[in-house]
Amino acid sequence: MIENQKIKPAQVIGPLGEPLTIESLPAPGTKRWVVRRKAEVVAAVNGGLLTIDEVCERYDLTLEEFASWQRAVDRSGMPGLRVTRIQHYRDLYERQQRY
Repeated sequence: MIENQKIKPAQVIGPLGEPLTIESLPAPGTKRWVVRRKAEVVAAVNGGLLTIDEVCERYDLTLEEFASWQRAVDRSGMPGLRVTRIQHYRDLYERQQRY
């Protein structure tokens, strides 16, 4: 992450390989979070397009909620962001950590 830098990139590579800009991100105040939108926001933060604080304010998210999206992407990729699969991937990850 390049969060501490003052200069931000004009675009970053999104989760599907497409360029992401501030304008192409989900609209501020988005309430319906599908996998693609969550992954785009995580990619924007990881690429330095937005800071975590900016994302939390822009989308009215808690730090914990955004951090859970980041963990899900790190562990399982985009499928880990599916609400119906969160528990499955969490259990799988915990089992892998034990062995």
